[in-house]
Amino acid sequence: MTSRKNEELDGHREMRASDVLDPNSQIGVRLRSLYAAVQEEAIPDRFLDLLEKLDQAELMASAKVVK
Repeated sequence: MTSRKNEELDGHREMRASDVLDPNSQIGVRLRSLYAAVQEEAIPDRFLDLLEKLDQAELMASAKVVK
């Protein structure tokens, strides 16, 4: 792969003057920044509790099917 493609895959892309002026590039930069911020957020306890209840419900449903 080329070094530019490697940089893009790593999420580190060198900005050029034309990128700064291009509205699509600006949107892309902001979206990547927002996505990175969301990835760093902790999962709320309420959501984790709901996922655990769903797992338990699925286990109960599969146990009933097996019997």
